[in-house]
Amino acid sequence: MTDSDKAAPGTGIPAGFQAMTDHADASIASAKYTANGGKWDVETGPAHILYAAKDSGSGVYQVTAEIDQLEKPKHPEAYGIFFGGQHLDDRAQQTYGYFLVRGTGEFLIKRRDGAKTTSVVDWTANPNVPKEDASGKATYTLKVHFAKDTAHFLVNDKLVDAVPRSKLPTEGVAGLRINHNLHVLVAPVAIEK
Repeated sequence: MTDSDKAAPGTGIPAGFQAMTDHADASIASAKYTANGGKWDVETGPAHILYAAKDSGSGVYQVTAEIDQLEKPKHPEAYGIFFGGQHLDDRAQQTYGYFLVRGTGEFLIKRRDGAKTTSVVDWTANPNVPKEDASGKATYTLKVHFAKDTAHFLVNDKLVDAVPRSKLPTEGVAGLRINHNLHVLVAPVAIEK
């Protein structure tokens, strides 16, 4: 199921952050970020990542973000966090891992190497991933905890999967990943040692 990006012209991304759209011909100006009490009300627009270089992790650490789906998308679209980001300003060389959910009650773990993406865990239904309600709303706190050898993936503090750390890029910048044509409320990622 593919549909074109629905532009949501805004004032650009929040100060102090950078963004990279999935496709070179897509403009981040077609996404709208509006400050909302320490969070951002986001309407997209193109699929993209949002990050600040200061949000970097290595060794044993965890990345957390809060995301509320505010409206049911036209068809299932995903959002979540990415981690282990390197060369993020270059589509041909960028690498990162990512952990996404969608309102259907499913999660996904993938890695990106340039233009290529590889599933580590394909879309999987899990009772710990809430489904959107009748109005299309859902709330998620996503967390990836990197232990010495294992990456643990949690939704609302409940484990949904654990994979060997060696399957993912884990050292580098972390941020948000938001697919296209969504309306979500997000908090910036937090990194804890």
